Amino acid sequence: MRQLMPNSLKPASAGLGLRRALMGAFQSLSGDELDFVEVAPENWLKLGGRFRRDFDEIAERYPVTLHGLSLNIGGFAPLDTDLVTAVRDFIDRYQCPLYSEHLTYCGDEGHLYDLMPIPFTEEAVRHVAERVKQVQDILGRPMLLENASYYAAPGQQMSESDFIAAVARESDCGLLLDVNNVYVNSINHRYDPLGFIDGLPLERVSYLHIAGHYEEAEDLRVDTHGSDVIDPVWTLLDEVYQRCGPVPTLLERDFNFPPMSELLAEVAQIRVAQARVASAPTRAKQVRAG
Repeated sequence: MRQLMPNSLKPASAGLGLRRALMGAFQSLSGDELDFVEVAPENWLKLGGRFRRDFDEIAERYPVTLHGLSLNIGGFAPLDTDLVTAVRDFIDRYQCPLYSEHLTYCGDEGHLYDLMPIPFTEEAVRHVAERVKQVQDILGRPMLLENASYYAAPGQQMSESDFIAAVARESDCGLLLDVNNVYVNSINHRYDPLGFIDGLPLERVSYLHIAGHYEEAEDLRVDTHGSDVIDPVWTLLDEVYQRCGPVPTLLERDFNFPPMSELLAEVAQIRVAQARVASAPTRAKQVRAG
């Protein structure tokens, strides 16, 4: 397995997504409430002026992880190598410990402004893996791919977990495991979330996301990042920690922002869960090795 980029994140660390609407609240923090922040690099690559100065000040206080939105890793349009090069330069400038993207496609002749599901097929595995290798060659370091929420599975020939595992192994990339997406997909597509998790190459998981979602109906959940994390997702996070150990974990919140104190309470809950499993490291290692 390709060695991940030097990671300045502590194994048991918890972060929060930096959004422009929250910039003032981030600047008022003492520094101890968070271990890192995450941004979408596309939102900051060309930004200047006050926002850039504010971002630089926060980047001096916290490690910055990157979670891309528009790489279109599963698409057929030529890979945007200019974007990848700009991301590489951004990583170098801010010493970002990791870069992740969605295992989806989001463009054709233009940007679709949505994350569309890739067919779970052997052909798609080969196609995506070649594009991931190209990205990693430009970056000079590995990237992480995130399991995405999806609402249809066109042309499915293999399970979601088998598809993700095959892409990761073929491309030799890492994985960002989004715990909320596992829960949402397990409801929408009627599968066992723990069975899905156990079907992944967990040795490649080096980063986690957790978030809230919207309950459209008893059998339909919509991934929104606009509400609090619910109890079943917290329970699933505990199960992931039992298998992977206290992996660095980000709380995602994209809109409908509550007071910063409420977001920090959820970050603190991540830290409590990490401490709980860290107190029994032998068990976590045994489950993961199995």
